[in-house]
Amino acid sequence: MRHIISILVENQVGVLAQVAGLFSARGYNIESLNVGITNNPRFSHMTIVSIGEDAVIEQIRKQLEKLVLVVKVSDFSGQSYVERELVLMKINAPASKRMELMGLVEVFRAKIIDVSPTEMIVEVSGTEDKVEAFAQLVAPYGIKELARTGPVAMLRGTK
Repeated sequence: MRHIISILVENQVGVLAQVAGLFSARGYNIESLNVGITNNPRFSHMTIVSIGEDAVIEQIRKQLEKLVLVVKVSDFSGQSYVERELVLMKINAPASKRMELMGLVEVFRAKIIDVSPTEMIVEVSGTEDKVEAFAQLVAPYGIKELARTGPVAMLRGTK
């Protein structure tokens, strides 16, 4: 099962290694990891995506909560949350195909952020499904390079 785990940590050296170490010690891969400072510079927010058995992920969650630098841990599985991912794609875009590509960019509410004579860089943000759908549609043009953030997530409402 896919788990999105949200972790609020103190913004200190070594906390990322401690958190990642708990996953690797259990033999679980981190599919995606995002870390960024919060509105309070004392804290950082981590979003980790991992695929694993519920019981093992629950055990990892409990061990994460015991780490001194961890403030709060939440597994968003089964809860209502908002998830977004940012992707930059460098796509072959010869002049003869540029209008077609611009149409796809518009439909997906993406942004063209750089254009050269033979290619363009497009920024796409949204759910993993949206990003994948866009990538599949532009694949025939040739994706020359791709950089993904992985998802960031937040619970809906006031919890």
